[in-house]
Amino acid sequence: MIRTILALMSVVFISLTPLYAADYEIGLDAYESGDYETALKEWKPLAEKGDKWAQYELGDMYYFGKGLPKDYVKAAKWYRLSAEQGYKWAQTNLGDMYEYGDGVPQDYAEALKWYRLAAEQGSKWAQTNLGGMYSYGKGVSQDYAEALKWYKLAADQNHARAQNKLGWMHEKGNGVPVDYAKALKWYRLAAESGYATGQSNLGWFYDQGLGVAQDYAQAAKWYKLAAEQGNRVGQYNLGWLYQQGKGVSQDNILSYVWYQMAAGEGNEKADKSSAVMLEKMSKTDKAKAVTAAYSCKQNDYKNCGY
Repeated sequence: MIRTILALMSVVFISLTPLYAADYEIGLDAYESGDYETALKEWKPLAEKGDKWAQYELGDMYYFGKGLPKDYVKAAKWYRLSAEQGYKWAQTNLGDMYEYGDGVPQDYAEALKWYRLAAEQGSKWAQTNLGGMYSYGKGVSQDYAEALKWYKLAADQNHARAQNKLGWMHEKGNGVPVDYAKALKWYRLAAESGYATGQSNLGWFYDQGLGVAQDYAQAAKWYKLAAEQGNRVGQYNLGWLYQQGKGVSQDNILSYVWYQMAAGEGNEKADKSSAVMLEKMSKTDKAKAVTAAYSCKQNDYKNCGY
């Protein structure tokens, strides 16, 4: 399951006195401008007086190491104080920390508890995470119907990861009949929101002609968008399209480049595939390929040419 720790600056001040609201906003402005020292100066006294928004922000500062040494134990402490006052974003983050054992002992039951509290308040991140707990049977019996319920609630709030999860369940027939048209719908929504896994999955549907006419050019388009975000599946599949000349001009060098990027992101097949491409090249092209791969990595997968 993908990690979800929220770093959302609160904009609701209804429980703060006018003076406290001013202090909070000073801290918020400072944080957003990178002045973490001032943010801490304004927020810590509020947090110590019991303000749940300031407690949440202080938890974020410890979690991300912004103006303070990164400290998951202290992050969990402040998230908990905020969460116990019903703040859904703190509940979501505390659930995440229990799911992965950051700053607290790993405890799926506690993760479920906090995710549920936040999800019932409408947190789309918590709804997606709760859906994942049911989908994978973490701390609870596997229940695809419950997973679908929570994913759908989040997806209806335009949460791209939940939309991708719904696509996956319709593709694989988890809790619902296999339905490529519905899977395509959800993958497209996630992809159009910029979610890399959704883009890679949509590319695969075009590649294979699942629920849509086979279209290698569209597959290449979506694989590339995913690849440029570091998605190793998109990178590998884009390399394969360049190797085969499907949807793109056949290009051994670019095939090698994208296989190399996928290998760097942990795709186990990609090392072998890149070696195969290198063997096909002249000495001059090998030098171009190695240089292009280095440049692609240095540029965070953008403008990967030669």
